[in-house]
Amino acid sequence: MAKKKIIVNNELFESYIDEKKIQARIRQLGKKISKDFEGKTPIFIGILNGAYIFFADLIRRITIECEVDFMKLSSYGDSKITSGNVHLLKDLNSQVKNRHIIVVEDIVDTGLSIDFIKRILNAHQPASVSVVSLLVKPKSLKIPTEVDYIGFNIPSEFVLGYGLDYAQKGRNIPSIYKIAKQ
Repeated sequence: MAKKKIIVNNELFESYIDEKKIQARIRQLGKKISKDFEGKTPIFIGILNGAYIFFADLIRRITIECEVDFMKLSSYGDSKITSGNVHLLKDLNSQVKNRHIIVVEDIVDTGLSIDFIKRILNAHQPASVSVVSLLVKPKSLKIPTEVDYIGFNIPSEFVLGYGLDYAQKGRNIPSIYKIAKQ
């Protein structure tokens, strides 16, 4: 059973989305994506570091043939808010021309990272680019961003756990926590 409150980097967080609810939603997403891409062999691209746990759990729920690759971006540093500057730290190893791409993100906050990723991928002329994100903050979007598969829409609050971090801590927590109201 998950703790109701935890402290990470001297900040108090409270339970928000438990592990059971996350896993149930991932099963639904895996089923829908598998159905939508039946007969195709998409490349799932995990965005490091935050999406690695979601990526691993989701890919095990995909029932069609697929490939995997990773990209690594930086936009937060050790802060609780994005810097607004997105930097590519690790590019793809795969050839994506004429391939169906499914970008796997942990969270879509401002939309800047997804926009950045889509511009990079579209330059390689894929057959399609779809986005699946465990969490989306619709009210935080600074640019219009289409997310094709959404785990949970959440308010504009800082969250951690299940791959999401606060200054690199908290990724290993199996549930999602939000910063506690003081």
